[in-house]
Amino acid sequence: MDVSRKGGDLEEVEIDLRDSSDPEELDDGEQTPWRAPAAPQDQEENIHTSSLVDISDTKPLLDVRDPRGINDCLKVTFEDVIAEPASVRSGDRVWIWSHALFEVSRVWMYRMVTALLAIPVSLLSGILFAVLSCVHIWMVGPCLRGILIGTRWLQSLWDVVLDVIVGPLLTSAGRCCGGFSVHLAEE
Repeated sequence: MDVSRKGGDLEEVEIDLRDSSDPEELDDGEQTPWRAPAAPQDQEENIHTSSLVDISDTKPLLDVRDPRGINDCLKVTFEDVIAEPASVRSGDRVWIWSHALFEVSRVWMYRMVTALLAIPVSLLSGILFAVLSCVHIWMVGPCLRGILIGTRWLQSLWDVVLDVIVGPLLTSAGRCCGGFSVHLAEE
């Protein structure tokens, strides 16, 4: 994977699948059906001030779906997977169609798999995190607080042992060893 692209924005490349001898040009802004529309540049900077966040924290952000960059490792493009050196090259049409088929299959297979799995996995994840939150809030947290309250005397005793015995012992050992100096000389 190209490390220099990881932190920055990826530039979107449009692939022209028409034959170069076609006289008609589609410059009216029509977008290929397999390309997702580009997100606005200033959208990432304003995710915390979005009206969706102000309304409810349960509404998903539709434009910015990974605001914390959890899945940055999955930003894979055709050039990250397949690369031909200058010494060995396929035909231009083969390269263009390979690129197009890679993008189309990647996008549509992802959409089909998520259509089948997204709802059940989201439901199971929500149930799992709800149970874990409940257990942590109502069981683990109070038990830990009770243990900390009950063993406060042990923590105080440990602080005294460290301050009275271990601290002075290590300080005197440090002062004794501080007088030694080591000089390295090459022969």
